[in-house]
Amino acid sequence: MRDLKLKRIASAISKEVSDIIAHEANDALLKTITITGCEVNNDLSIAKVFFTSILDIPKDSLEKDMNEAAAYIRKELASRIEIRYTPKLVFKFDESVAYGNKIETIIKKIHEEE
Repeated sequence: MRDLKLKRIASAISKEVSDIIAHEANDALLKTITITGCEVNNDLSIAKVFFTSILDIPKDSLEKDMNEAAAYIRKELASRIEIRYTPKLVFKFDESVAYGNKIETIIKKIHEEE
């Protein structure tokens, strides 16, 4: 039961953060960000928000910029979702998209060789 609640909250956070970035952020860099998922810890104190970007910028720089905007995003998030305590947002670059692209390239290369 607890896991279902955490998944529901994580899903709501992911949806709202994505909406905040898309519609309310003024920074051009934030407009290139796509939220891919969210994980909330058991006591709801921290939410890891996973993201990717279409820009070819080093992931460390992107994570730094996103974590600098986290306070603003958290404030907006608090007004949108109804939970007692809004978790601290920690943004992490999602490596799975790049990994998937790499696997797809390898598969195409194998098919071309056959």
